Amino acid sequence: MAFRKLHPALKEIITLLNIETPTPFQQIGIKKIKSGANVYGIAPKDSGKTTSLIISILQKLQCAPEGNAPRAVIIVENKEKAIALHTKFVEFTRYMGIRVYMGYEKLHIDVQKSEIFMGVDVLITTPKNIYQLFLSNGVSLSQLKIFAISEADFLIQRGDLMAITSLSESIKKCQYVVFAEKMSPKLERLQDYFMINSAKVIV
Repeated sequence: MAFRKLHPALKEIITLLNIETPTPFQQIGIKKIKSGANVYGIAPKDSGKTTSLIISILQKLQCAPEGNAPRAVIIVENKEKAIALHTKFVEFTRYMGIRVYMGYEKLHIDVQKSEIFMGVDVLITTPKNIYQLFLSNGVSLSQLKIFAISEADFLIQRGDLMAITSLSESIKKCQYVVFAEKMSPKLERLQDYFMINSAKVIV
């Protein structure tokens, strides 16, 4: 059976979404993330990276809400990418209690703080936005289990990199996942900060 050893609720939604056979990347990537290792996932567009990330995060959170602070943070490039990923997440979580929240720079910080305060399991946001939220005590990272960067090829701007590396210094312990189409020197340098002893899944 495809997508074995997943939470029953997750297997059920995978069936409802007619996802029958894992892609080559998903076959390796999901298993590697489930192992708990820090993972670089490098594969071309349409290889199943986004679905792999969603499945891995929901499995990590056991498909159920817990507490108020986010247990998963996903960094994306901009508002448009945040909306697209949030929409995809909703497809998977519509029959679960998992709370997925999306934040970005143009959304007033006080609005985000008040909505996050109500309870969030998965936070999708941009590098500068989460850093601003953290500095203003708008989000707690104390319960974080997984920190992911989706389509990390955009991480060429110094400000975005600094926001993420600075934030990582305040996270005590969690799993890091970086997905991109190509491995670049800047992504490689993340091993000096938080991608320690990372595994590489390259398709």
